[in-house]
Amino acid sequence: MWVAGIDGCRAGWIAVLMRVDDPGIHRIVTAPTFEAIADAPERPAIIAVDMPVGLPDRTEGSGRLPERLIRPLLGERQSSVFAIPSRRAVETTDYGEACGVAAATSDPPRKVSRQGFALFQKIREIDALLRARPDLVSRVHEVHPELAFWALNGGRALDRPKKVKGTPYGPGMALRSDLLRRSGLCPGSLIDAPPPRGAAQDDLLDALAGLTVALDLARGGGLSFPDPPGRDAHGLPVAIWTLREQPQG
Repeated sequence: MWVAGIDGCRAGWIAVLMRVDDPGIHRIVTAPTFEAIADAPERPAIIAVDMPVGLPDRTEGSGRLPERLIRPLLGERQSSVFAIPSRRAVETTDYGEACGVAAATSDPPRKVSRQGFALFQKIREIDALLRARPDLVSRVHEVHPELAFWALNGGRALDRPKKVKGTPYGPGMALRSDLLRRSGLCPGSLIDAPPPRGAAQDDLLDALAGLTVALDLARGGGLSFPDPPGRDAHGLPVAIWTLREQPQG
């Protein structure tokens, strides 16, 4: 069985694919579409992706229930959890219009951040694919890298950011690499690998965080927020997954 951790990147998507029964067999790839990774020769049975899956008709408070549940766990890192608005807002390609739709479909009215809006194209890509191909729904799990690192850190929020003012922060990057290394879930050759063209080092780090969740799910673990996952109007799961096990080196 193969699994994959995926993150968005400049080239489209970056994925780390690994064989569950032999972690020494793995590869790092980029692809222009999410579907290309899902249909890769390895056919990963579990795909953990750092991108929202499942969209509400309306939102209450600061985004979907998964976001509201995980923010308190992440301490100062909770700012990395964007508030995902309604499906109608995500389907809008103009920022001003998206803000208007989001405000009209949220209670209290809430507009869209520029950072959140930048994700909409990739959210739409996954949403359209899963609705067109129901066979993929059971394979795809939404994750958030900071929630994965929270689990790898023994259920404790990380005290160093990954980026400062949009620039990778060395101590924060090193902390996350060390957590991956101590978990024993990822070979050092993966953790130390340079990112492929079209992806940055932090993209690879986030894909590796997703990979740890995919591995745990493949072994019968995994923890979802909420538990059990919700469903949107199209039957897509609405939950953010992390590791149930919290390996400590």
